Amino acid sequence: MTHALKSPDSSRANSKALYGGTSSRRITVRDIAAAKERGEKWPMLTAYDAMTASVFDEAGIPVLLVGDSMGNCHLGYESTVPVTMDEITLLSAAVVRGTKRALIVGDLPFGSYQEGAVQALRNATRLVKEAGVGAVKLEGGERSAHQIELLVQAGIPVMAHVGLTPQSVNAYGGYPVQGRGEEAAQQLLRDAKAVQDAGAFAVVLELVPAELAAEVTRILHIPTVGIGAGVECDAQVLVWTDMAGMTAGRVPRFVKQYAQLREALGGAAKAFAEDVVGAAYPAEEHSFH
Repeated sequence: MTHALKSPDSSRANSKALYGGTSSRRITVRDIAAAKERGEKWPMLTAYDAMTASVFDEAGIPVLLVGDSMGNCHLGYESTVPVTMDEITLLSAAVVRGTKRALIVGDLPFGSYQEGAVQALRNATRLVKEAGVGAVKLEGGERSAHQIELLVQAGIPVMAHVGLTPQSVNAYGGYPVQGRGEEAAQQLLRDAKAVQDAGAFAVVLELVPAELAAEVTRILHIPTVGIGAGVECDAQVLVWTDMAGMTAGRVPRFVKQYAQLREALGGAAKAFAEDVVGAAYPAEEHSFH
């Protein structure tokens, strides 16, 4: 594709792009739908605080997820299961305050919507009113369709999540790839169609065979957001600490690390400590008289 010549129409289309677009207003679910129609791919990252969110917002990341992954990488839990509504609400509000353009999606944590649609509406409303998020996300396909439908009817945009659903880690006994085999593949297709029919504006496909994710992406008219689901999804999401090399130890196979911030931050801390021990900091230029 050449960029040497651009028609007025292509220029207008570029100005509306989710990533690299020129609009300074908040991105909405209508923009997400339009990107699917244009065949535009877009990135999504997690964020859990105002400072990090502002960096991603300035970088042009169009959608930020305040994910319950905060349990693993931010709050020190062993899984996402212990994360509470109070924690999600507090950190979602921080991310909203730190951004100007990105669509902020707040996760509904385990136990905040499984009782039924009324519980889901109560907690989703809290995220919208108290934190100011533009949408919420919840896990589950057919089993969560009723909750999604009620939230959408109430005016709350919903991002769905099928395939591997981390809140079900105890039922899975780990984090296995989902949708392998004919029966499992058909169930995932039913789940994806169910959340679309319920009104979800997008659906996350996690740890799904690339071929199956491509089929789901082709069938649905809402965008698919892949994480360990191959390149054919409409969008891709990563936990930011994985993406930037902040996570200690091994990371999942699907993660590409674009920096080594853990090493850089540790090096800065050691350099500071050595300066303090050696009386090199504060120097004259850092002192007042």
